[in-house]
Amino acid sequence: MHKIRVRHVGALLVGAAMAVGTYGVSSATTPPAGTGAAAATGIAPIPTGVKCAADTKLGFLGALSGDNGALGTNMVNGAQIAIDEWNAANPDCQLSIATQDSQGDPAQATPLADTIIGDASIVGLIGPGFSGETKATMPKFEAAGLAMITPGATNALLSTNGWKMFHRILANDDKQAPGVVNLIKGIVKGTKVGVIDDATEYGKGLADSVRKGLGDMKVADATITPGGSDFSSAVTAMKDAGVDTVFFGGYYKDAGPLVQQLRDAGVTAAFVSGDGSLDKAFIDGAGEAGEGAYLTATGAPADVNPAFQAAFKAKFGTDPALYSPEAYDCARVFMAALADGKQTRADIATFISTYDQPGITKQIKFDETGEPAGEAVFYTVVEGGKLVAKGLIPAA
Repeated sequence: MHKIRVRHVGALLVGAAMAVGTYGVSSATTPPAGTGAAAATGIAPIPTGVKCAADTKLGFLGALSGDNGALGTNMVNGAQIAIDEWNAANPDCQLSIATQDSQGDPAQATPLADTIIGDASIVGLIGPGFSGETKATMPKFEAAGLAMITPGATNALLSTNGWKMFHRILANDDKQAPGVVNLIKGIVKGTKVGVIDDATEYGKGLADSVRKGLGDMKVADATITPGGSDFSSAVTAMKDAGVDTVFFGGYYKDAGPLVQQLRDAGVTAAFVSGDGSLDKAFIDGAGEAGEGAYLTATGAPADVNPAFQAAFKAKFGTDPALYSPEAYDCARVFMAALADGKQTRADIATFISTYDQPGITKQIKFDETGEPAGEAVFYTVVEGGKLVAKGLIPAA
């Protein structure tokens, strides 16, 4: 286990943040009440004067290395901005985030869940990051009474297990899939669609929902082995069907080589994928073959909150990426519980079940299954080797 704690930054960094209307993220700089990401959206300002037990932590479980490590890093960095804000305002309740790197692998995540549960100073969990590891570990978190809020696990079936500790901050794949279908029909103008999945809980779950929504427009199907290098069987299926659009349900590590192999085989169909591919690493893996790709997400874009975006860029030297804003909102929910005097796992879980406050991404409220309010689906297009956010996908 390693911890990410507040780092001191220089006056130049603080000045850059001040210039955009937020405050420096250094723990040496205490923000005025009501500043930062909260002030920019009307969400509640960071509470001040909160006291809590020494070494109080939030946990994180997800991929921080390996094929999909960028996505987990996005989450941790988003949460860290909230922690920096909190620590600057609450010297008597200093938080840190204790991370466990599962590499997105359910088999690796399972014993790491025991480590998280066994650390009594962890009062809530941000994550797990991916659907497969969430499915594998949730029975443990449920039995331990440790509330979790995932910023990225979107498989629709996760909320059907009766887990009281399960919450997610963004809409599930059954909500994303209609957006994908609307994108293909209304923006891409596809008529003959091939669907490929990577056989994971996330990738197949999203792809199956898209297949259902496409109906007779789906003319070809294929499945790849994640982490493989030869996708020729799937490519041949798409080429033989003469598709004008390919949808891929999976992660960026495979999406990049897949679109390369499609182009090398002469398949010029529009390439569409979901939030698992929405990262700069997709462009790195796809090269020029990724140009023009459409990537969807229920996750908010980088500029959803200008003050959060500025603080994030000041600290990490880049814009927020997929799931960073959601992870910020996850952390703020747990912080609200602490500010309300809830410091045990049981009390925090009860608090979350009735939480209903605006976040930087949306109104944060969970139904009895842990699902959030809202169904917004955004899309991004690769243009000039960059991810260019286009906004909401129009309803059909």
